Parts: sequence; structure tokens; C-alpha cells
Amino acid sequence: MGTAEENIHIQGARVHNLKDIDLSIPREKLVVITGLSGSGKSSLAFDTLYAEGQRRYIETFSAYARQFLGGLERPDVDKIDGLSPVIAIEQKTTSRSPRSTVGTITEVYDFLRLLFARASDAYSYNTGKKMVSYSDAQIVELILEQYSDKRINILAPVVRSRKGHYRELFEQIAKQGFLKVRVDGEILDIERGMKVDRYKTHDIEIVVDRLAIKTGDQDKSRLEESIKTAMYSGDDILMVLEEGSDEPRYFSRHLMCPESGISYPIPEPNTFSFNSPKGMCPECNGLGHIHQVNPAKIIPDKKLSIKAGGLAPLGTFKKSWAFKQLETIALRYDFDLGDPISKIPEEALDLIINGGNERFEVNSKSLGVTRQYKIDYEGIATFILNQFRDSNSSSIRRWAKEYMDKVTCPECDGSRLKKSSLYFRVDGKNIADLAQLDIAELYSFFQELDQRLEGDQQVIAAEIIKEIRTRLKFLLDVGLDYLSLNRGSRTLSGGEAQRIRLATQIGSQLVGVLYILDEPSIGLHQRDNQRLIKSLKALRDLGNSVIVVEHDKDMILEADHVIDIGPRAGKHGGEIISEGPPSELHLHHTLTADYLNGTREISVPKQRRAGSGKSIRLEGCTGHNLKNITAEFPLGKLICVTGVSGSGKSTLVNGTLYPIMNAHYFNGVKKPMPYKSITGLEHIDKVIDINQAPIGRTPRSNPATYTGVFSEIRSLFAKTPEAAIRGYKPGRFSFNVKGGRCETCQGGGLRVIEMNFLPDVYVDCETCNGKRFNRETLEIRYKGKSIADVLEMTVNEAVNFFEHIPKIHRKLRTIREVGLGYITLGQQSTTLSGGEAQRVKLATELSKRDTGNTFYILDEPTTGLHFEDIRVLMEVITQLVDKGNTVLIIEHNMDVIKIADHIIDIGLEGGRGGGKIIATGSPEEICEHPESYTARFLKQELQPQGVLETENQGNA
Repeated sequence: MGTAEENIHIQGARVHNLKDIDLSIPREKLVVITGLSGSGKSSLAFDTLYAEGQRRYIETFSAYARQFLGGLERPDVDKIDGLSPVIAIEQKTTSRSPRSTVGTITEVYDFLRLLFARASDAYSYNTGKKMVSYSDAQIVELILEQYSDKRINILAPVVRSRKGHYRELFEQIAKQGFLKVRVDGEILDIERGMKVDRYKTHDIEIVVDRLAIKTGDQDKSRLEESIKTAMYSGDDILMVLEEGSDEPRYFSRHLMCPESGISYPIPEPNTFSFNSPKGMCPECNGLGHIHQVNPAKIIPDKKLSIKAGGLAPLGTFKKSWAFKQLETIALRYDFDLGDPISKIPEEALDLIINGGNERFEVNSKSLGVTRQYKIDYEGIATFILNQFRDSNSSSIRRWAKEYMDKVTCPECDGSRLKKSSLYFRVDGKNIADLAQLDIAELYSFFQELDQRLEGDQQVIAAEIIKEIRTRLKFLLDVGLDYLSLNRGSRTLSGGEAQRIRLATQIGSQLVGVLYILDEPSIGLHQRDNQRLIKSLKALRDLGNSVIVVEHDKDMILEADHVIDIGPRAGKHGGEIISEGPPSELHLHHTLTADYLNGTREISVPKQRRAGSGKSIRLEGCTGHNLKNITAEFPLGKLICVTGVSGSGKSTLVNGTLYPIMNAHYFNGVKKPMPYKSITGLEHIDKVIDINQAPIGRTPRSNPATYTGVFSEIRSLFAKTPEAAIRGYKPGRFSFNVKGGRCETCQGGGLRVIEMNFLPDVYVDCETCNGKRFNRETLEIRYKGKSIADVLEMTVNEAVNFFEHIPKIHRKLRTIREVGLGYITLGQQSTTLSGGEAQRVKLATELSKRDTGNTFYILDEPTTGLHFEDIRVLMEVITQLVDKGNTVLIIEHNMDVIKIADHIIDIGLEGGRGGGKIIATGSPEEICEHPESYTARFLKQELQPQGVLETENQGNA
């Protein structure tokens, strides 16, 4: 067994479904925990080991600090020995802030800012010339050298191109003892200067001194004093004007353009931060995009009249101030509010949308009088923009957003930074240029950068460049070479976010830490798996313990120690069914071992489906890295879109195809990525996107409420005799409505403890003990069970319990069929993994009556699934396709790819090296493609089946 120093000992773990397990996990090894979904892997890794590590960390705080944090409950375990400090790298922990980017999470952008603050060259945005800054001593020497034997004026600029009369300024200058000023290029006495035209733009400088520069040993003291005075009055800028010349020369302690005189402050790291007022673009506040009103959304149909609701934000005609103004505009431009909008003059439409002021007269022939009218109209677009900017109500802002488009900021062109920050360059590139490069290109840029720099810059930058290179190398090692630093963190998949945090942790070089990872291989192509495994081993070799919850075949076989939990899910799981090195897995006849040694397998279909013969054709896609591609999606088939991470799969499917289809069938508002044309949409009835976004963001949401089965259960409870006697309606059994719920926790079942600088912690409500309902509601029973008891049932138990209620039974049976029989009906949606949330959505769609002509889109549905779970899931999806529907799956898992009817392989590489369709066709046809990375791994999957041999014999 080893000593406590060599192992982490767990005794009597009973968290969730764990069956009082005892376990020793070797330290400083790569340990994989595997097993069916819901078998108890996360309960062991996160809810036991990590929860205890977090609790012990908080125990080290002072009593004063702990009173603000509240107490963390000890996990239900007898004893844990040998536990190191724990860091969990989960899928859900990435910031959703629009200000968070790959660069800020990895801290590479912080080092870039430091590099630009210390070792960049500044250029003028007016002339493109290199900016200069001088010390006072340098300025003295330059003036003596360049103006020898000449008379000069030393000037301090105080007003730059601004309107005004400046009387107070001139009085203040006079009080300081100065006699003359230079106004708009002319030197005047101060009294004459006071008579300037207040409505014209002026440039004003104080004449600090007029002196002759002599050759030889001139007394410098007067010149030095004058420069000091001019710098003080001119905010560290002075001008030297030779008598008889109109062109002054600028000198500054700041960075300054020697020709135009514009100056930049001395750079600091915040000068290049889009999260700081010193660096952010003032137009978009450092977000890189702005919201702009779209007139096409205000007038969606020009055939309608204004009265009939042609102006979408105003709706149909009603007696209001807005419509009264529109009637006045109609009078001015001679149209009727009942006319189609297409017949209204352009000037009138411009006034309606953008607003304006106007007075006009109308002669009334019948009355023989002239009446005067006044238009003072804000304009619908202006009103929407003001509501969006100024309203504190989220619902009003959401309403305004419906009529707006998110567009790239025209001021900074999406770079997020202010103009001057973009004119600092290192080796000819500004910081935004570098943030746009993918990691692989950025790494090659920094490879020999220190040798390309010169002088002091090379010395200053050497350490910073070394740090940047090291961090970029870690990102390359975990297969993220296709990402760029300016990629928003909210656009990252769970696997990408996790691998970024993994790279950051490797970069931090901690030792003696227990790392727990949750499926880091998600979203990773088989080609890049070895790089990820190598990175985890590097983390282990530093002297850390690495525990990975994983189903990936390569990861299991490369581990030092494998723990298999099962034998089944939910109440039938929670036991250690095998443990030891991967080489000993075959000794245990577990489901995992059977799939690894080939005893069980997901079989390749004998025949690929022919489909309906119709297809959807999408042409000219150029979003992100797509290279003007044309994709054809044959209908009535199971289609897989494959390719290495970052090749463009999500851009094609989620960014282009789905928004087009959603807008066509359901008037969706998300703007698709650029494309030329699409044909074939008439061949299907609807599109359904089943993604991995959470089914709810609060503990109030659960599978029962999401699928709609809870409404049926509440109605059933309301029909019980006891409920009828008491007059209880279905609302009585809702934990979101006053009356039946526990008012202490307001039906949440939990109390939230805000941890400030740690994630919030939820503890059971002390009044209802997590039951959510009050005592009277819990007294109502159906077949001996209260509404709280039903919510605590697993789906498998509920299927049997509601066997004779067809409406409820059908929905529950569908949840079980997608492999979620182990989850409870009331399980908080915040505790569901991305894959589980996706399958709840799939079950919701499957429980509806399908038309046999639906287009389903799934993004990596195998996330979090064991080999056996994948088999169950694919059986359900196969049934969908057999009914005539089309299912499109973005996938890396070979077990899914090999049973597809049609594959679209995108590549060749990720990022800029991707975006092309490499191969299309059946899995057998893809295997023949020499360039495809997918083909290499697919061939290995198909060969044991004997499929390829029979194909080749047939061809021969």
C-alpha cells in the first residue's frame, strides 16, 4: 500500500452515490479516473478531494476572515490523509466577461504590455515620423548648436486649436510677468491679444524669452532658466521660433512629433491595456465593438403601412405623442399613415428614423387660412440608442438591442485601444498586430526578436521576451496554436478554456500540488492528444500529482494508474471496480476494459444510408478563417463535420449555417458569418440546435422543469383527493411561486454564501432541509410520495413510478434513452456537465412529435461520455436519422465518426492554416485521402472491422 507520503488515502467516502469507498491514490503520478457517466467520478475527484482541499485552505484563514466566508461543510468522508494543496481545472471556470481574452487569462498580454512600455518606438499618427523626447540639458545643447548666431523666441504653448476669447487667460499671463503672446502665428502685446475673435479657432503661446544665441562660451544660465519656465507653463512642451521664420521647432520632455508638435505621454503598461482609461478606445470603452441601430430592423417590411405596425418599435396605430408627430410629418411630406412605407418619400423616412427640427406652413383651402406647424422629433433610431445607453432597466436595454447590430468599433477598428497606443511599435508591429496573430505565428515572431532589437532595447527586452516565449510554448504544447491573444474567453469551448488554464498552471511552475482536471481532451482532435498527454506528464514530472477525470482511450492507456468506478450509474455505481496500471486493465472484466480490449465495440453499420437525394448547399463562406468554401449537406443522413481543433468547424456550422437556418425558419436575429448563397432550405421543416450551454444558470433550474415534465407532475399532484379538498392548484407545487414553497429559501432549497474572492458556496436551507416546500405542501402524497420525494427520484426510478401516466412516462423514458437515467429530476442544472445539459436538451426535443423532416445540429455530444454511454446515445441518434431526419454532428470521437453516412473534413491545420474542405464522402472514402489527419485515425478504427478489406476487394 505504501506510506502516507507516497499515497493519498481516502477512507469511507460517501459523497453523493459513493458506496463508503476506501482508496489509495499514488502521489506524483498521472492518475485517470474513468467509468460510466454518473458512476461517481466527479463525486470522488471534485466533491470529495477538491472540496476537502478547499475546506482545509479556508481553515488556515484567521477567525476574523472566516466569519465573512461562512463555514464550508466537510465532505461526507471519514478520513483523507496525504492531501496536498489542490487546484481544480474545470470546464466551467472561464470568465464570461467581454473584457477577458486568451491574452489576459494566460498573462501573455501583460508581458506584451510591459515589453511595449519599456522597449517600443513611438511614431506620430500625423506624420508617421519617429517621436522624440529630450531632457532639459539635451534641449540646451540642441538650441546652442542649431541656432548659433541667431535670435530666437522661446514659446510655451497654452492653447491648441480651440475657440474662445481667453480674456482670463491673458490676465493670468500678465500677472505672471509676461509681456507678449503669440496668437495664431503673430507676436502681440497681451492687451492686443485680448481682442481675439471668440468664434474662431486659436493657437496661443506665451513668449517666455527673446534672446540671441552667440557662438563660443555663452552663459547658459539664462537659456536654462527660460527653458525651465517654458516647460512649466507649456506642460512639458516648448517651441523655439527663429526670428524671421514662421515654422517653430518643438521640444518636449514627453514623446513628441518634431514636425506637428503632437505629444504622447511616456508609455507605461496601462497605456496598452484596453481595461484601463489610459489605454482603452474612448468610443467602445475597450470592447472593440459598439451597438448600432439597424434601420432594416426598425422597418422589417416596407409593404406594411405605419398604421399597420410597419415601424416595429412603435407597433400598430394608437393615440400617442409619437404618432401625433408622425401625423405632422405626414402632413409636411404629403403622405398618409395608411400608405405602404415603400411609398413614403426618402426625406420623410430619414426624418422619422433619425429625427430633426422643422417649421412649415399649410394653406387650408376649405377654411381659407394658413396654419403653422412645428416638427421637433427625436427620431426612432436616436430614441432606441438613448434607451440602450441610459436606461437602468435590463428589459428596456434588451428591447433596444432587438433593433441594433453589434459592429466593429469604427474608431479603433476592433483593436480596443486608443489611437496613440497603436503607434508604439516593436520590430515594426504594434501590440494589436501581435494580439491578432495566432499563437504559432506569435511564437515564431518572438523566436529571434531579441537579436533584431538594438542597444538598450535589446538589454531591456531580453528577460521579458524570454518569459513570453516560455508561456507561448506551453500554449503550443497543449494544442492551442490556432488561437490568438485577442480571442474573447467567452467564445472558447470548455476544453479550450481548460487547456489554457492548464498551460497557465504549467507556466507557474508550482511543485507539490494536486491538480484535478475534468476531461481536458474535450474538443481536441486525436492528432493533438499526444501533445496534451505530454503536457500533463510535464506537470507530473515537476513534482505534482495529476488526477484526470477522462474517457479518452489514449489518455487511459498513457496513465500511470487507472481507477475505474461503476459498475453502472447513479445508485448502481459508486464502487471501485478496478484500479492499477493500464497494463492490468484486461484482468478486470469491466465495461471500460471490454471496450479497450475490443470485447465490446460500437459496430460500423453494414450499409451507409442513401439519404433523400436532396441537400442544402452553402456557398462562399468566409467567416473567421474559412477560405471562401462551399459545403454541401446531404439530407436524410448522419453527417459528421471533422477536423483538427481550430480548423473552422464551429465557424461553418454554428457561426454560418445555423444562424441562416434559424433566421429562415424562426426569424432568429443572430447575424451569420459572411457567405454568398444558400439553397435547399425548402426541403426541411425546421432546425434544432442542441448545444452544451447550461440549461439554467441558477439552482432553481433542473431537468424536470427544463423538459416540461414537472408541469405534468404538478398537475397530477393537484388532482389528488387531499389536494382537491384543500383547494390546492398546480401552482401550490411550484417552488417558484409563493404559497407552497419554503419562504426561508424562497423555494431554492439552498442558501447562498457569497465567498467574495472565491466561488459562491451553497448550503442546505435550515428550515426545509433542502426540500424546497413548506410542511403543508409536503403533506400531499401521490402513491405515498411527496412532491419533494419525486424531485429526489432518479429518472430510472421515476420511469417505473409514473408508468401509468402516458404524458409523464413518455418524456421520462426519452431522458433515460439518452443515457441520463442516473440523474435526479430535481438535480440543480448548475451541477450538470456540458454533455449532460446537451443530452437533457436532446431528450426534450426527442419527446416532441418529430416531423421526420427536421435538421438537428449537435456540437460534440460525446463530451463526458463513456464508451457505453456513446453507444446508447448513438442508438437514439440513429433512430432519429432512420425516421428521415438529418443529424449534423461536430465531432472528434472516432466511434461516432466511423458510423456517419457522410463526413465533411475541414483543415488541414487549425487557425490560418485551416478553413478549407479537405475531403467529403463516406468514412471509407475519407480513409483514402492522403492529406487528411482524420483519415489516418479513421483507417485504424475501420480496419479491425474488416470494412476496408471488403471495400477494396469489391473495387478490385
